[in-house]
Amino acid sequence: MPEVKMQPQPLIYKKPSLIQAIKKDYKKNKWLILMALPVVAWYILFHYVPMYGVIIAFKQFSPVKGIWDSSWVGLKHFHDFFNSISAWRVIRNTLLINFYQLVFAFPAPIILALLLNEIKSKYFKKTIQTVTYLPHFVSTVVICGMIIDFFAKNGLINDIIAYFGGSRTIFLVEAGWFRSIYVGTGIWEGVGWGSIIYLAALTAIDTELYDAVTIDGAGRWKQFVHITLPGIAPTIVILLIMNIGRMMSEGYEKIILLYNPSTYETADIISSFVYRRGLVEANYSFSAAVGLFNSVVNLILIVAANYTSRKVNETSLW
Repeated sequence: MPEVKMQPQPLIYKKPSLIQAIKKDYKKNKWLILMALPVVAWYILFHYVPMYGVIIAFKQFSPVKGIWDSSWVGLKHFHDFFNSISAWRVIRNTLLINFYQLVFAFPAPIILALLLNEIKSKYFKKTIQTVTYLPHFVSTVVICGMIIDFFAKNGLINDIIAYFGGSRTIFLVEAGWFRSIYVGTGIWEGVGWGSIIYLAALTAIDTELYDAVTIDGAGRWKQFVHITLPGIAPTIVILLIMNIGRMMSEGYEKIILLYNPSTYETADIISSFVYRRGLVEANYSFSAAVGLFNSVVNLILIVAANYTSRKVNETSLW
């Protein structure tokens, strides 16, 4: 009797349903998901739920009538903003201050982290870290009070200038000095805290790579160029993209504590302008329109920066 050969049956992979995939993922990452839930709930409650209020940018909002019963005005508030004498001033100041921070403040934590990484003495390293971290934990109000005292006519900075024969200047009423003071004190305030993530990235670099290139005769500079810099490059790129996405979102807290009408020309930014028009003058619809414009520009910037980064070095946020 002839032998019958059985044909092997092809293995059929059945893709799990969405519910099954969610259940599997939940079982695998149960505790991580539970830890993330409070943060997700906070974001939904305070960032996504209030989004419906953005429609007041297209209405003449009245607290008496409420959001839904207020009359529609279309793009009137956007038109009023772009035709106001303050529009291009606040846009220019916002972009310039953020550009200066991108050029000067963004590299500062990277440089500090690289310098700290080279320090061999643990005691000295921890001392420097403590000193540079401290300003981050001080209230913005206290920081601004210190800045006002330091740059006052009889403050520390003017005392040093006078000691070397210079003339005293009231820096915070001089429009030309505001951006330099703002960015410079921002570096002092955030350089230590910002260096933490780069120090973490440096510790993730395999030390055997340094041993290998040392045997090949590479000096400290070549080690930095070929190992250290490529090792922290993804972190730098991701943070750079996030910073570019905030080019139009400088916080108003420090600005309104330091500026005054004599420095509006260089100090007034979009967020401080929205604060004055929205909270001080109670022009809620106009300030919502300006804030919406600000958010749209930020979205365009971060998408463009992410796309460019993905094309250039294949590192991106998404």
